[in-house]
Amino acid sequence: MWPVRLSARQAQGRDWEQAALLHLQGRGLQLVEENFRCKGGEIDLVMRDGETLVFVEVRQRADSDHGGAAASITPAKIRRLVRAAQYYLLRFPALPPCRFDVVAIDGEALSWLQDVIEV
Repeated sequence: MWPVRLSARQAQGRDWEQAALLHLQGRGLQLVEENFRCKGGEIDLVMRDGETLVFVEVRQRADSDHGGAAASITPAKIRRLVRAAQYYLLRFPALPPCRFDVVAIDGEALSWLQDVIEV
């Protein structure tokens, strides 16, 4: 198989996701899966916080002008996240407790926002 070449933008996105992953692992969360993709959408990180399954969206903006990284999550993006999470959960015989977190990176400042998307 040919090696996958990432664009500069994709490589930068991967780096931000890795920064978010390290931050969350440093706070005690355990990685379950990275970049889960399905027809309905994508989840950047699936983590476990104790018994809770955590679906994490990583957003980055160069600065907080125009609302910043967290404000860039549109209703359409939320629908795609929820749809992807529903698809992901089909593999479980019993639904675990779940939540949606956002890691917002504005410039060099990283913020972990827990349980921010209500379903």
